[in-house]
Amino acid sequence: MSGQDQQALTDALSAEYAAVYAYGVIAAYAAAERNQVVAEFTAAHRARRDATADILKSLGATVPAPAAAYPPPFPVNDPIPAAKLAVTVESETAVAWRSVVERAGSPDIRRTGADALTECALRLTTWQTILGTNPPTTAFPGKP
Repeated sequence: MSGQDQQALTDALSAEYAAVYAYGVIAAYAAAERNQVVAEFTAAHRARRDATADILKSLGATVPAPAAAYPPPFPVNDPIPAAKLAVTVESETAVAWRSVVERAGSPDIRRTGADALTECALRLTTWQTILGTNPPTTAFPGKP
């Protein structure tokens, strides 16, 4: 694994750590009818976090620990800001995984990045639909 692959995966892992933390905040304030979506998306980020850490370990890289906290970029105190935080989370993780696709030298790591980017784009579309964003999709997910 090149240093570039390792850095891209480490950045993506950091984004996944932040996503898992943020979904805890989202869960606290999301509308009750969104509980299943929140639980499913939280589980997906946890699985992607764990898989990314496993890839780094298998390649002999150091797996960084998560930060103690990841404060939201704006106050979250009811369902609308919670959904907006979810949009932010999915957008930021998409940026990280797109970077993996762009920077990876290994086809396997590039494929992992593409799969993760696709998952982020689908979750982002769900949240955008919930918020009534039109259109709910973006042409190039993860483009900063």
